[in-house]
Amino acid sequence: MSASAPIPAGTRIGHVHLKVSDIQRALDFYCGVLGFELQQMYGSQAAFVSAGGYHHHIGLNTWESAGGQPPPPGTTGLYHVAILYPTRADLADALKRLVVNKVQLDGAADHGVSEALYLHDPDMNGIELYWDKPESDWPRNGDGSIAMTTQRLDLNDLINTKQKKENT
Repeated sequence: MSASAPIPAGTRIGHVHLKVSDIQRALDFYCGVLGFELQQMYGSQAAFVSAGGYHHHIGLNTWESAGGQPPPPGTTGLYHVAILYPTRADLADALKRLVVNKVQLDGAADHGVSEALYLHDPDMNGIELYWDKPESDWPRNGDGSIAMTTQRLDLNDLINTKQKKENT
């Protein structure tokens, strides 16, 4: 298969909808820990949450998964949901929420173009929390193409970003 033309540059992912085993446990994580706001319950089996009043960034449902188990390793499916924060200080705030709620990170990386935290929700759905660095700071190859990397992210420096913001 080949596309005749690329899709428009303004195209974006509008939302993700996840199968979860327990709606309340999922809401406790997405709203209680990450800080999303509940926009609507759809009966007792689905919920829609967002940042900033959007109709929904994340849908959660138990329609086919109530009481279910995560898929076993070695199967296909969603690798992770990436949640983009507007600033580095906002990502630092997200890290602080994770620490306060004793949510374990699976990893953290500086990709040159972004800084990211990796974790799992209570249903073992992969989550990436990240912010994009200014495009002018992105590493480039000699031909101008993007040269993403994976380097260690200094979590103490990230937390200090948040503290610097609070002290100004």
